[in-house]
Amino acid sequence: MSLAAALDVSQLPDYAYDWALVDVETSGLIARRDRILSIAVLTFGPDGTQTGEYSTLLNPGCDPGPVHIHGLTAERLSGAPTFEHVAGRIGALLQDRVMVAHNAQFDYDFLAHEFARARLYLPVTQRLCTLALNRRVEPPAADLSLASLAAHYGVPQTSAHDALDDTRVLAGIFRSSLSEAARLDVPLPLVPCPPRQDPQFAPNPPKTPCTYRNPGRLAPGDPLVQGMKIAITGETATSRAELVARAVAAGLNIMSSVSRHTSALVTNDAASGSAKARRAIAEGVTVIDEHTFLKLLGEVRSGTPHENQTPKKAPEAAAPATAPTPSPAATAAVADVPAPRRPEPKHSAKPFGRRRVLILGGTHEEASAARARVVELGGTAAINLSASVTDVVLFPGGELDRRMTRITALGLPVHAHGWLGSPASEPADVPAQDGAMTDVLPRGGVIDLPTLSTAGHWHVSASWAQQTNCEIDVVAFVLDEDEQVSCDGDFVFYSAPESPDGAIRLLCDGPTEQTIAVDLAALPPAAHRIAIAAAIDGAATFGDIGAVQMTLAPGIDAPATAQATLDAATSERTLLLAEIYRRGPRWRFRAVGQGYDHGLETLVRGYGVDVE
Repeated sequence: MSLAAALDVSQLPDYAYDWALVDVETSGLIARRDRILSIAVLTFGPDGTQTGEYSTLLNPGCDPGPVHIHGLTAERLSGAPTFEHVAGRIGALLQDRVMVAHNAQFDYDFLAHEFARARLYLPVTQRLCTLALNRRVEPPAADLSLASLAAHYGVPQTSAHDALDDTRVLAGIFRSSLSEAARLDVPLPLVPCPPRQDPQFAPNPPKTPCTYRNPGRLAPGDPLVQGMKIAITGETATSRAELVARAVAAGLNIMSSVSRHTSALVTNDAASGSAKARRAIAEGVTVIDEHTFLKLLGEVRSGTPHENQTPKKAPEAAAPATAPTPSPAATAAVADVPAPRRPEPKHSAKPFGRRRVLILGGTHEEASAARARVVELGGTAAINLSASVTDVVLFPGGELDRRMTRITALGLPVHAHGWLGSPASEPADVPAQDGAMTDVLPRGGVIDLPTLSTAGHWHVSASWAQQTNCEIDVVAFVLDEDEQVSCDGDFVFYSAPESPDGAIRLLCDGPTEQTIAVDLAALPPAAHRIAIAAAIDGAATFGDIGAVQMTLAPGIDAPATAQATLDAATSERTLLLAEIYRRGPRWRFRAVGQGYDHGLETLVRGYGVDVE
């Protein structure tokens, strides 16, 4: 087998690497808990020639999980080696190669935890996800599942969910995807892999969610009320575990840090100078000692349960109570947004019904207005060159864009910006996207989520043009009725990529995209809104970055249910991208696009998260 059948990339240094293609079958979906049942690894050189192959079943020492999917029963696995017995051989195949997988973060995280259990180092420094690569290429496939891409690229698949067959199918898909990426001059979405298999990578054990609303501060002399947020610092006569257990049993919400929303701080030494004590004094939080706290625990007043609350009406562009004031341009833009409604889907009869238009050149304001015009005409606005782009619109300076050489070679239609003022009808030769029914949302646009979705699983993805002078971090907050987090674990970001209950996860498989995975069924009753934002790490602003594309999909490889192209004004460094929120018995999705001139720290504090 050769990856070079379609294109010899050994002459293209940006695409020529030593590769290790990997597929694992697992007992479940959570890497810190579940185990690998089988693994296959195929290795290839930069010229596409296969250099190695290895596959094996593994005895996980636990229940094999969904046998109806992978067919691996406990009896079949009983005589197989354990992972630690083959870890050395697997590591040798991965060493000094780029690891390639379909949904690579999943395979990487499982390998990281298995190597950690074996007390070995996972020798992977870079990975490449074929899902992320095909999201950049945008082939006209039904979806981005392994089966659909195999059908699109003409790769035979004989035994789905067999690790070796899946890896051979992956090799065919990767060959064609690599060829398309080189044809389009698409940079490979390589992801650096720091060693994350350290035990501290695993999220903290799930915290018992508090079922009561926060009633506010504890006033001196008043009783405790269920739902109050309590922090503890310093040495206590009673063990910390017992104090926490008694407080939780009484209906209090034990926090790991202090913010302006903390009801009280428990400490026997208020002058200790600890971070919590300093913050409590600065915020005016009531401080009580251990003896007083234990006495108050004897008679805690009833609180207001979360589930008995009628969700408040969602604001048009939700922001934390103390968020920085948005820039004048951003405020003006939001003021022009009409009342939320379900917009016309892109397949409606409009001039640009199947067009995907890439805007090059011009000022940020000109390009932003042009992308809005494309959406108004029923098309979609592209932010990167891909196989789905049908037209290119040039503003002054666009002819200098590095992508123009490839656009000319591909023969794509190139128009002056005046073309958007008098649009031509949709050409007959623009292909339909296999029946895709994606709603194209304007900024501020809202849709109701289907009540019968796949167990409430949604993926909200953000993507942008490749950057060289900064990095962009996508974050998420799980907020209660008061627009505050219930605990610090409800803030998900790069250093804490999963909420303790697993309901919110950050997925990163490319330098130009990040995804927030949401399991609505796993959210605690306090959760009324998931706010998703992006922040720039560096001196750049979103005016420098350009547009950010948002997509909402019911699965990581599923067709998009909705998408929006968001343009911040000029000076913002933090951008509230989207939100999923309750409206009565339903969940809704809103494309927000509200920018702030200040950094992420101010936004985080506004939502009640303490930043050290």
